[in-house]
This record gives sequence, C-alpha cells and structure tokens, in this order.
Amino acid sequence: MRDEGMATTPASAGSRLMWLTTQRVFYAGLLGPVGVRVMGGWGIYVSTSPAEPIRVCIGGGAWQSGDLMVVPPQVPHRVESTGPLVFNLLVEADSIDPVRLPEFMKTSCGCAHAPEFVARVRAMHARLLAASGREPFEGFDFDLLFFGQPLAPRALDARIARVIERLNADPAQSASAQECAGWVHLSFSRFLHLFKEEVGVPFRTFRAWKRARSLLRYVRQTGTLTDIALDTGYPDATHFSHSIRQVYGLRPSEILAGSRRLALHDAAAGALAS
Repeated sequence: MRDEGMATTPASAGSRLMWLTTQRVFYAGLLGPVGVRVMGGWGIYVSTSPAEPIRVCIGGGAWQSGDLMVVPPQVPHRVESTGPLVFNLLVEADSIDPVRLPEFMKTSCGCAHAPEFVARVRAMHARLLAASGREPFEGFDFDLLFFGQPLAPRALDARIARVIERLNADPAQSASAQECAGWVHLSFSRFLHLFKEEVGVPFRTFRAWKRARSLLRYVRQTGTLTDIALDTGYPDATHFSHSIRQVYGLRPSEILAGSRRLALHDAAAGALAS
C-alpha cells in the first residue's frame, strides 16, 4: 500500500463520508442528538481536532472527555461532540480476537490514550476524502489504513462461522435459530449454546444487531421508511423505528436526514457519491 502521509482536512460539510465493509465501518459525519446507544461491535470515537474533544457517558457513569473513546460491544453509552462532526470506527466483535486487540482497545472503556492512532485516523480521513469519487476504495485495506496492521481474527467453530457468514451476506433474511441450526446439522439447543459460547452474545441479540447495522447501506436511499424497513428485514416501520433507536440512539428518520450530504462507499455495492 502507498505511503498515506499525515495530512489533515478540516471537518466541513464536504468532509462527510462513510466506508462500509462486511466487518468494518468508518464514519465521518454528524453525530446529532444521540440518546443511549448499544452497538454490537467495538465503537471507537475520535475527535476531528484537538480543539473539538468528544465526550462519552458509559452506562449511567460520569461523562468523560478526550480525543479518543473506546466502547466495547453491547455496552450502553451516550456520545457528544464539541464540533459538528465526529470520526467513528466500528469493528465487528465476531471478526476479531478479543485477547489480541490493540492495547488501547484492550485496556479501555471510555477515554483512551493512543495519540498515534488518533493522528492516523485524522490523516486517513483526509486520504479517503482525496480518493472519494476518484478511485475505488476496494484497493484499500481497512485495518492497514487505520491500525497499521491486520487485526487478529477471531477463531470460531467452523459451523458457527458458516452461519455468521450467511447472516453477514444477507442480514435481512428471516432465518430462525432453528433454521440456522439445521444449516450446520446441530440440534436447536446445542446450536444456541454453541453460538453464545463462540460469539459471546445470544443468537437473537447477534441477529438483531446485524439487521440494524444493515440500515447503514440504505442511508442515501430516497424510499419511504416502510420501504427501507422491509428491505432490511423488519416486518413494519414501527418495529423498524423502535429497533433502530435502541441500537443507535436515533430514529431512522434522524439518521437519514443527517446523511443527506454523506458520501457512501459500500464495499458490496460500490460508491454512491454525494
């Protein structure tokens, strides 16, 4: 990969972009009036500049302020940003070994200290902005870009890994736990036990997160909320809105409104420039 340099770019409306892969997300955009959110992956929040720190409240604890915040999967939290934009990396919990995380992720819940990582994220935002609309992101390696090395993958039972692969490929599918157990020739009870043992969360929680995560692929669509709800596998707009707010701390309409000037780069569907 080319030397990316360490240039920085001011956080303006033209700085908004989101890069989606199956197991990673980089978001540079509006944070909005976020309520309590509970994400299914590792959430890493980085301020856009030292002059505009971010704040996080973990559970019902005290607010913490700084340039870098780390929130493990399934931990309720609230985030505020001094500036209009925030950088947010999301790393899927099923994709990385929790024992071999980067040190700042392994030892932190809330404010973390990793100035080189913070500088790198800001620089890579500038690099991606320069590439947006000019070259495909498929040539970039997410982990090398932001972490400087591949993150160690999580070792999973092959049967559970096959189920996860199918759910990642189509989060909207309505496959039940019973059906998933049948895919890999396990009894229903054995599947549920093995899934939680391997992944760390119940199957139902995992599937709900993957479905909510898939909304990110639709934030630039112009369809109705009902259309997007059905496309992402929800039975109706009411269930959709309730589930999304539980995960992101925002209503779907607020997420879509805040994404109007966002450049979306989807590894599965190419780039949709703003």
